[in-house]
Amino acid sequence: MSGHGTPIPMSSHAVAGLKGTANVPGDKSISHRSLILGAMCVGETTITGLLEGEDVLDTANAMRAMGAEVTRDDDGTWHVYGVGVGGFAEPDQVVDCGNSGTGVRLIMGAMATSPITATFTGDASLNSRPMARVTDPLALFGAQAVGRAGGRLPMTIVGARDPIPVRYTVPVPSAQVKSALLLAGLNARGQTVVTEREATRDHTERMLAGFGATITTEVTNDGRVITLTGQPELRPQTIAVPRDPSSAAFPVCAAVITEGSDVLVPNIGLNPTRAGLFTTLREMGADLTYENQREEGGEPVADLRARFSPDLKGIEVPPDRAASMIDEYPVLSVVAAFAKGRTVMRGVKELRVKESDRIDAMATGLRACGVTVEDGEDWWIVEGRGFGDVPGGATCASHLDHRIAMSFMVLGMAANAPVSVDDGSPIATSFPIFEDLMTGLGADIRRA
Repeated sequence: MSGHGTPIPMSSHAVAGLKGTANVPGDKSISHRSLILGAMCVGETTITGLLEGEDVLDTANAMRAMGAEVTRDDDGTWHVYGVGVGGFAEPDQVVDCGNSGTGVRLIMGAMATSPITATFTGDASLNSRPMARVTDPLALFGAQAVGRAGGRLPMTIVGARDPIPVRYTVPVPSAQVKSALLLAGLNARGQTVVTEREATRDHTERMLAGFGATITTEVTNDGRVITLTGQPELRPQTIAVPRDPSSAAFPVCAAVITEGSDVLVPNIGLNPTRAGLFTTLREMGADLTYENQREEGGEPVADLRARFSPDLKGIEVPPDRAASMIDEYPVLSVVAAFAKGRTVMRGVKELRVKESDRIDAMATGLRACGVTVEDGEDWWIVEGRGFGDVPGGATCASHLDHRIAMSFMVLGMAANAPVSVDDGSPIATSFPIFEDLMTGLGADIRRA
C-alpha cells in the first residue's frame, strides 16, 4: 500500500473470531526520535525494531538530506552516523515528510537552531495541517518561518544563527510541540524550559536523558516543568524499539468486539503517557490482561492478551486521559458502538487537527453504519448498540488518514454487514503489515 499513490478501496467482513499472535510494528514515536537523536550525535547509533512505515522512512530520508548517514542491514538493523548537535547540513532539495505531522514538526525543531535553511512539504493531508503551533514558539529561538496562508506547508524554515534559550508554556497538550522545542533547545546555549499543563507522551524526555542530555522534569502547580541544558555532546546509543501501542490498539479492539476472539499482542510499550486506551477498555469491561510485565530500555513493556468481551458498557472517559490516548479515540469509538450505553469523550479538540478532522470523519462514518453519534468542538458521544446490533453496510471516507481507515476495517469485523473505506492506502504510513497481520488472525479484508 502507498499513502501517496492510487486509492485502494477496501472492505472488511464479519468473521467468527480472531485468534493468534499479533506481532505489531515498532513504536512510531520512538522510531522517529531514534533517527533524529541518532543524527544529532557524533558516532554510530544502532536501532533494531524500527517501524518501517512510510512516515518513519520519510524521517530517515530527511536525516540523510541534512548530512547524517543512515543505512539498513538486510536483517532490519538500522545504523545512524550522526553529525552532532548543531551539525546539520543544508538540504539540497525540498524535504518531503509525506503524511507525518510528527516527523515534520520534530525535524523543524531539530534544525531550527542550526544556521541552515530547509523547505518542507508533504502529501495533501499534511499540507492542510497547521504548523504555527510549532513555528510560533520556534521563532522565540530566533528561527524564521515562511509558508502558505494559515501557517501551512510547503514552508521554509530559516534556522537561527545565534539561538537563545526560551521559556515556553505549551497552550494545548501536544507532545509534538513540546518535543520540537526540546530538540531546538539542544543547540541553544543555556537552559530551555518547557511547561505543559497536561502531561503528554514523554518519549523525548526519556530518550534525551538516555542520549546524555542534562534534562529534568518537575511537577508543579503550573504543570510539568521540563528543563533542558543546551549544547550537550549527545552519546550514540543502541536502541531496541518496543512495539507500538497505537498499532496494537487495532488487533486489541478487534478482538474485544469480535465473538470467539483470543489474541496475544507481545512486547507492547506501556509508557503511562501512552497506555490510556488499555485502561479505558478495562473500565468498559474488556477482557484485557497484561502478561510478562517488564522494563526494556527505560520503558515499561508487557504482552497484552485481548479476548472477546460481550458485556462492554459505555463510560465517560476522563478528559485528563486524552493526551495518553489521543490517537486511539477513533478505534475506541468503534468499540463504543458495541457497548451498552453512552461513551462520552471530552477534551479531545486535538482530534480536529490531526491527519483529518477525526471526530467528524468517525462520526460521519459511524452514523452511516447505523450508530448514533453526537459531537461538538472538543467532545463526542457514541450511543452504544451492544454486541450483535451494529448494522454496518456503509462505505466510509478515510480522508487520507491511516487511523480512520483501520478503525472502519475493525468495525466491519463485527458489524452485521461489511464496512468499506474509499481508500485504504494511507494505512502504509504507520502500519504497513496491517492487512497481512489481521488476515493472519482470521480477519476478512478485501481490496476492491
